[in-house]
Parts: sequence; structure tokens; C-alpha cells
Amino acid sequence: MPATPASPDPTMEAIAQAVAEGRSGNTLSARQKLLELWSALGVTGDPLHRCSLAHYLADLYEDPAQALAWDVRALDAADAVTEQRVQEHHAGLHIAGFYPSLHLNLADDYRRLQSFDAATEHINAAKEHIPHLRQDAYGAHLRTAVDEVADAISRRDTTKRPSAPGPAA
Repeated sequence: MPATPASPDPTMEAIAQAVAEGRSGNTLSARQKLLELWSALGVTGDPLHRCSLAHYLADLYEDPAQALAWDVRALDAADAVTEQRVQEHHAGLHIAGFYPSLHLNLADDYRRLQSFDAATEHINAAKEHIPHLRQDAYGAHLRTAVDEVADAISRRDTTKRPSAPGPAA
């Protein structure tokens, strides 16, 4: 039985539309749409909306410092999301499954900024949360990315990973 949202969520739909636009190459327009949504949500808005929006908005910045600011917001919002809220959005999701990606992104941002101790803390946190990933293509992709970032941290490499999400260079 396919899992579907309990009811339409216009905010999540708007986030998904902006993400698709960004992935198709319209980075500036997508970023602007997400920033407008962020302003409408406010810092006390639905944590699931804030987490999703900030997570995807970070990918629209080439500058790791700008991405870091949004990735921190995404992790902070995730800490406020309840399992019930995630299930209301989509019965197949679990908040625990968000953390590997959130910590991975922070590790990658810190690594690119030469903050290797902070990068190591977050890559270790990502590894701790890996068991919460599903055994599917997305989970495999994240597991590979965690290994890539861990390797880059150990080599003190600050270059952007070719497999990293974000605007085309």
C-alpha cells in the first residue's frame, strides 16, 4: 500500500516546486521562492516545513558559509519535529532518517571551510545515524557520500565534491 500524505500540504508542495526549479538550473529563482516561503513561515513556523526548506535552500548556495547557515537551521528545526508530524506528512518517513543527511551536509560545509574538528563531529554523527536509513537507492547514495566526506576530511581536502548537491559550477 503506497504511503500518501494525510492531506495536501501547500507549503511542502511549494517547497517541492522550488526545489525542482532549482534542480533544473533556475537557482536564483528557486532561492528567491524559498526565501519568500521562509519569511512567511517565520522562525516559529512548522518545524517540518522549516527543516525541509532550509535543507533544500542550503543546496542552492555555492558558498559553503551561506550553505552552513541554512544547514544549521535545518538541523535545529529537525530537533523540533515530532515523529507524529512526519507521519502526518508521509507515513513512510521517520525523523530519524533525516539526521544522516543533515549531519552529512554540515560536515561537508565545515570541511570546505577548513573547520576539520567540527566537520569530524558531524561526519561521526552522520555515521551514528546511518542505521536509520532505508536500504534503497537514496540510502546507498547517502552512505557513499558519508564515506566520501569522511575521506575528504581525513585528507584535509576542501574542494567541492563532484557528487555534492548544489548549483552547477
